[in-house]
This record gives sequence, C-alpha cells and structure tokens, in this order.
Amino acid sequence: MLEVKDLNVSYGMIDAVKGINFKIEDGQVVALIGANGAGKTTTMHTISGLLKAKSGSITLDGKDITKVPGNKIVSMGLVQVPEGRRVFTQMTVEENLKLGAYLRKDKEQIEKDFKHVYELFPRLEERKSQLAGTLSGGEQQMLAMGRALMSSPKVLLLDEPSMGLSPLLVKEIFSIIKEINKSGTTVFVVEQNAKMALEIADYAYVMETGKIVLEGTGKELAASEAVQKAYLGG
Repeated sequence: MLEVKDLNVSYGMIDAVKGINFKIEDGQVVALIGANGAGKTTTMHTISGLLKAKSGSITLDGKDITKVPGNKIVSMGLVQVPEGRRVFTQMTVEENLKLGAYLRKDKEQIEKDFKHVYELFPRLEERKSQLAGTLSGGEQQMLAMGRALMSSPKVLLLDEPSMGLSPLLVKEIFSIIKEINKSGTTVFVVEQNAKMALEIADYAYVMETGKIVLEGTGKELAASEAVQKAYLGG
C-alpha cells in the first residue's frame, strides 16, 4: 500500500532523515516509534506532501507520490491527522467533519461515513452543534481523526495521537484506532508512547537520529531488551 525507499530529507544543512526504507501492507497498523527529534514527524510530513524529499521515493498503491503536492495526495487516499489536533476552533463539530469530505461527491456514502464516525466517536454526535474550540483535548483529537475519516482514506496517518492526553483517554484513542483499522483502513502511526503503539501495531520500526535502527512485529519489538530499556522503562 505504501513504500518508502532510500528517503532523505534535509532542513538546510541538517539531514533530518537519512536514507530510510520501510513499507506498509494493505490492512496493517504500522508504528514508527522513537524519541522526540528522531525524525518521525519529518518522515510523516514528507509522505503526506507537506515537506519535499531531498532524494528517494514514496509509492502509494503502486503510484509514485514523491513530488505530488499535499492536496493531490489527499485525493489519492492518503490523509494525515496532524500533531496537536489542528481543528477549526470557530466552527462546529459537524462543520469540521463536513470539511473532511470536501473533495467528495458521493452524497450517499458521505452520509454513511457520518454515521460511522458518530458510531466510533459517540461524544462527537453529542456535541455536533458545539464549537470545536470548546471541546477538551481528547475530544479535539477524536474530531481530528473523525474529520480525516470523512475523506474516506485508504491510508490514515496519525502523528502523535496520544500527545497531551490522560492515560485513560490514550487507551480510548488507541482502542478506536484498532476499530478504524478493523473497518478496512490501513493505519500508519508515529508515536512517542511506544508501549501503546506496539500493542496495536502489526509491524513497527524504531527511529533514532534520522535512521531506522530496528524493525519487527509489534510483539517482537515490545519483547526486545533494547526497546524495553530505551522506550518502555524496562
């Protein structure tokens, strides 16, 4: 579904991502974990077209998207939920969700997707007429995820979905990510909370200073001594 080959990304003279390779199979949950500043968000932004690659290639469903602008990538079925939510605070919950479907013309399916989003996030339905800026952090995270789902993505990119949330809400968000995946969406999650990410991941990669240093199934990495010491407090 998604393949990254020899990807290099730079900020001026600084090499942020250094020749990484990974792939995501259709229907998987794949996690990219690592410390703050490892290059995880840069990798995600480059995949979604917000940053330009210095070299290497990104392929979505067999099509090269390395130089495709971000808005076109969305219409090809790859959608990112940014770090820090970024909801439209002066618009209602429902208006935010409608914006997620702005590229679509299939009215009947849009209505079905509205119902699906409200099933996944009952709190959003309760607050559909409320301004997004008045929601709690957890509710805003749910709204950002729901808005992304309204674009009917093949691949959903989640950048630090647990950031700033209470442990209880983190569990709820990751449980919903599993549900989203079960309903047919491939998920790529970048996350500092390695424990939660590895629990739901079919496959995972560990990133340090711009390079991928370890990979394996979620279970394999959770059991790895090196991962436990560095990221799981073992």
